[in-house]
Parts: sequence; structure tokens; C-alpha cells
Amino acid sequence: MSESSATPLVALVTGPTAGIGHSFAAQLAQQGYDLVLVARDEDRLESVAADLRASFGVQIEVLPADLVDRESLARVEARLADRERPVDLLVNNAGFGLKGRFLDNSADAETAMLEVLVTSVLRLTHAALGGMTERGRGGVINVSSVAAFLPRGTYAAAKAWVNSFSEWAANEYQDQGVTVMALCPGFTRTEFHARMDVDRGSAPDFLWLDADRLVSEALADYAKGRTYSIPSMQYKAIATAARVVPNRLLQRFQSIGRK
Repeated sequence: MSESSATPLVALVTGPTAGIGHSFAAQLAQQGYDLVLVARDEDRLESVAADLRASFGVQIEVLPADLVDRESLARVEARLADRERPVDLLVNNAGFGLKGRFLDNSADAETAMLEVLVTSVLRLTHAALGGMTERGRGGVINVSSVAAFLPRGTYAAAKAWVNSFSEWAANEYQDQGVTVMALCPGFTRTEFHARMDVDRGSAPDFLWLDADRLVSEALADYAKGRTYSIPSMQYKAIATAARVVPNRLLQRFQSIGRK
């Protein structure tokens, strides 16, 4: 996907070293995008970049950054705002969850989670949109969660913000040539749950999604200009039901719907 052989499109992906983020990086590289990859672990970033260069022959820039740290985050913002090196697609994928209930976690841990799930999404999108609206093209994919439709504590609340923000931005900037989409997966076979020490047996097999397939579907939805991408019929059903079922009943189903 390039405007010409001399000017390939560029995508910046946060959290690309595993799971959904890695699938985005690989599939975008396969489509011909050059990449800017952002994560904390520089060694893993370099390894992923080397593999993708070898596989797809694209240009890849590695940008180590901890999105909880504002100084580090500012370097990513500056890269997105650089008019001399435009970014055509921002994928806000980085994120993590907390296993404990709200009062079992420290306020600092909860705040760090919100810095990644909310603050970085806001600031990086703000940095990207300036150049995109000037050029009259570009897009943002915010990796949210089906948890956004459910009353499930601060993680779900943060993802509900991502959905609301994405929907507003999609409507606000579509006439300026910019597509903004929220991707709302459910349980996905990635490192996400393992990092929280959540066992795969915590949800039925039919609820677990394949990262490559959901990213392929998400990119197809993005190409169609959709505001939401909700993979699989089961999660579409959950999202639909959540709009009509009272919250007090939804709260009984605490095992459904993390990213």
C-alpha cells in the first residue's frame, strides 16, 4: 500500500513485540508499509525489526520508549509530529491489565495502567492528527477491548474512554481525510493474560481469538472506513447484548472480555 514506489506509507505501532501488536507490524509490513516500532524492550524491538526487514524488505525504525514516562512518551509524540517524516497510520496497541481488584492494586499501579491505556492514546493521537489533517489523509487504530462495553473496573473504564474518544475522533476528522477506528477484541492468544498470571482456562475455548486473524479483519474494516472493528460473532453478540442488558446483570459475568 504505497502512493508510489518512491514513497511507501509509514505506520507507527506501539507494543509490537508480541501478540496483536506484532501481528499489526507483520501484516502492515507485508502490505508494504515502512514501520516505526515503539516498546520498552530495545532488544526485543531490534529482534522483531530484524525479522520483519528480512521477511518483507521494508524500512523499520526502532524507537524504545516507556509510555508511562512522560519524557519518554514525548519522544514518540515528536516522531509522530515530524512533518519531514510523516506517519500515515498510528496503531495505539500498547497496554496491560491488572489481575487484582481495584483495592488490591496500589493507586500507583492503577495510575500507570491509565497512563498507557488513556494518556498515551490521547497524546499520541493528538501528535499524529495535526500532520494527517494538514495532508488530508491518514488514520489511527486504537486497540480497545470488548471489556469497554462491560462494567469491569478501571481497565474496562479506560477502554470505554478509548471507544468514546475514537468514535468522536472518527466523526470529527473524517471530512479531513482521516480514519479513526477502535478495535475491540476479547480473549486473544497472546502474552497479555500470561503477564497477568491469568490461565487460559479462565474462559471457554470458543472465546479465544487468533491474533493474526483478528488483525487481518481489523485492517479490512479500517480500509472500509469503519469506526469499530469487533472480531468474531461471539464478541459482536456480547457487545450488542451489553447495550441492552442492565449493568447489575452484566457484573455477574466478570470473566468475559479482556483484550
